[in-house]
Amino acid sequence: MVAPQGSLGTWDWKSIVGNMFPLLIVLSVIVLWAGITLEGAEEMLEQYAILAVMVPTMVDMGGNLGAILSSRLSTRFHLGTTELDPTDRVLWANVGAILALAATIFTALAIGAYALGIVIGSPLPLSTLLVISLVSGMSVAAIAIVFSFAATYGSYRMGIDPDDTTIPIVTNVVDVFGMVIFIGVSAFVLGF
Repeated sequence: MVAPQGSLGTWDWKSIVGNMFPLLIVLSVIVLWAGITLEGAEEMLEQYAILAVMVPTMVDMGGNLGAILSSRLSTRFHLGTTELDPTDRVLWANVGAILALAATIFTALAIGAYALGIVIGSPLPLSTLLVISLVSGMSVAAIAIVFSFAATYGSYRMGIDPDDTTIPIVTNVVDVFGMVIFIGVSAFVLGF
């Protein structure tokens, strides 16, 4: 059975490309901002090499958290089990799970970075790494949650399949904010 044109179940490549191409152009420009931010922090990252090691994980994990929540929300929309009601306990459980996962991941990142810093001779105190990692990580998780809800609900309301749009939107936006927040928090904590 073929889904009617315009429904969320349409697998028409022209529709997908038509929706995604302009979005990908805009997102590419946004991601350029992250690269410029990273280049501006070159001196700090050279002085504290362990922070440069943390950057890819910090950015990647933020996007992954957003992708997880976006996928869960998209699935609930497709199944017709959500309307984004603020009293929906399952929605709040998903948000809580993302925050708990973020706290776990970013704590582990700080501990791993501390251990690696000792090995490579670029140590920072564990307390400093925990502050940088948890403040940055939890901020990125909060942004991932907001953009996951916005992208999923916005796509759904516009009649675009959220499965086609949410992951690129959320991962790119969270990557940029993750980079900016991580560099900003690191610079603040280290006095740069």
